[in-house]
Amino acid sequence: MTHLASAGPAAPRKPAILIVDDAPDNVSLLRTMMLRQDYQTFVATSGERAIEIAQRVKPDLVLLDVVMPGMDGLETCRRLKAHPVTARIPVIFMSARGETEDIVAGFDIGAVDYIPKPLRMEEVCARVRAQLRLNSGSAVQKEQAERLRMIVDSMDQGLLIVERNGRVQYANPACDRYLGYAADELVGRSLAELLAQQDHYPDSAAAMEAFGHGTREVLIRHRDGCLRAMDLTMTPMHAADDLFVALLHDITHHKQSEDALHRAAMLDPLTKIANRRHFDTFLEKEWQRAIRNAQPLSLVVLDVDHFKLYNDTLGHVAGDVCLQKVAQALDAHALRPTDLAARYGGEEFVLLFAETPHEAAARLAEAIRTTVEALQLPNPRSPTSPWITVSVGVATIVPTQLDEIEQLFVCADRAMYAAKGAGRNRVETAVAGAAWEAVRSAAMY
Repeated sequence: MTHLASAGPAAPRKPAILIVDDAPDNVSLLRTMMLRQDYQTFVATSGERAIEIAQRVKPDLVLLDVVMPGMDGLETCRRLKAHPVTARIPVIFMSARGETEDIVAGFDIGAVDYIPKPLRMEEVCARVRAQLRLNSGSAVQKEQAERLRMIVDSMDQGLLIVERNGRVQYANPACDRYLGYAADELVGRSLAELLAQQDHYPDSAAAMEAFGHGTREVLIRHRDGCLRAMDLTMTPMHAADDLFVALLHDITHHKQSEDALHRAAMLDPLTKIANRRHFDTFLEKEWQRAIRNAQPLSLVVLDVDHFKLYNDTLGHVAGDVCLQKVAQALDAHALRPTDLAARYGGEEFVLLFAETPHEAAARLAEAIRTTVEALQLPNPRSPTSPWITVSVGVATIVPTQLDEIEQLFVCADRAMYAAKGAGRNRVETAVAGAAWEAVRSAAMY
C-alpha cells in the first residue's frame, strides 16, 4: 500500500532549450552540450518547424541560427515575438555574419543575445545559463506581480495610487465600484476633485498636505453626486517615488447606523422631539455663546393643565397622543438652528430661544399657548377649559460669567407656577437677574 505522506517533493522541471540550425554538425554538438548541462532539448532544422515546436512546448530559451534556407532566423524571431504564446521566450542568435547591421537587426526584433560562429561551447553554455537566470528571475517577478495584482483586484477596500500633486495614477476595481466609475475612468483625476471638502483645499497638493499620513474620516463624492462616508488612509510608497497609496473603506452604512443611534439618543421616544439630556447640552452651548456675545437668552417652561385628569378620564393611550400633538405644536415654533423644543419630563416641556429679548419671548410663549388651545383636544373634566391648555412661564437673561444656568430655570419655573396660580391657560414672564436676586434674598431671611 502506498502512503502519500511518504512521497517526496516533486523534482523541479528542467529548463527546456530549443535548438534551431540547419547544419547537422552544429545541432549535434549543441544538443550534446545542452544535455550535459541537464537541460531538456528540442531540435528544429527550419524556421517553420521551430515556430511549431515553440508554440507546442514553450521552451525556456531558443538558440536560433540566423542564416537558414527558406525562412531565415530574423523572420523566425519576428514571428515568435508576434505570437502571444511565444512572445516572451528569450532568443539567442547564432551566426557567422558579424556585421553590425545584422546584430542590430537581431536586437531590434527582440533577441536577447548574439553569439558569433564558430561557436565556443563554454561561451554558449555561459550565455545560456545567464539568460536562464535572468528569465527565471523575470518569471518570478512576473508571478509575484500577477499575484499582487490579483490580491489588489479582489480587495474589498478601494485602493488608489496617488502622486504627490494629488493626481490619481491607478484605481483598483473596488474603488471604481465604491465611487461608480468605469475601469480606468478615475486615472488622471485629482484627489481634491473627489473630496466633498473641496472648498477647503485650493488644489490637490494642498489636499495631500492636509491629509498627510494616517487615517481620517472623509466624505467622497460618488459619480452620481451623492456623498459617501469613508475612512481614507494615506501611506507613502517610497520617498523617492513621490507616490502614495490611498486606501478607502466605505463606512456609509456604519455612519448611517451611528447617526441613527445618535439621533435616537437625543430624542424623546414618545414625542420625537429633543429629550432632557439633549436640551441640557444644547442649553450649555447656547449659554456660553450668549456670555461671549452679550446676547439675551430666553427660556420657556410649560406644563399641560390638568393632565392627570385627562389620563384618568380618557386613558394613557389618549394621554400619549395628547403629548405627541402638544410636542408637535411646540416644535413648530422652534424654527431657527438656535431654537430647541424638548420634553423635559412627564407633561412638562421647555423651549429655548437664543438671541431673543424678553418681549419677543413673551410673544412667542403666547403664540404657543394659543396654538395648543387651538388644537381643541377635549379635556372633559378640566375646570379651566373644555380643551387641553398649557400654563407657560418665560424667563430671559443676558448671562455673564457670574451667572448660573440654574437662575434661568428657577425664574422660568416660578413664572410657570405663577401662571398656574393665576388660573392656568396663561403666560407669566420674569427677568432672570432681578427674580434670582429676589429668590436669594428671600432664602437668606
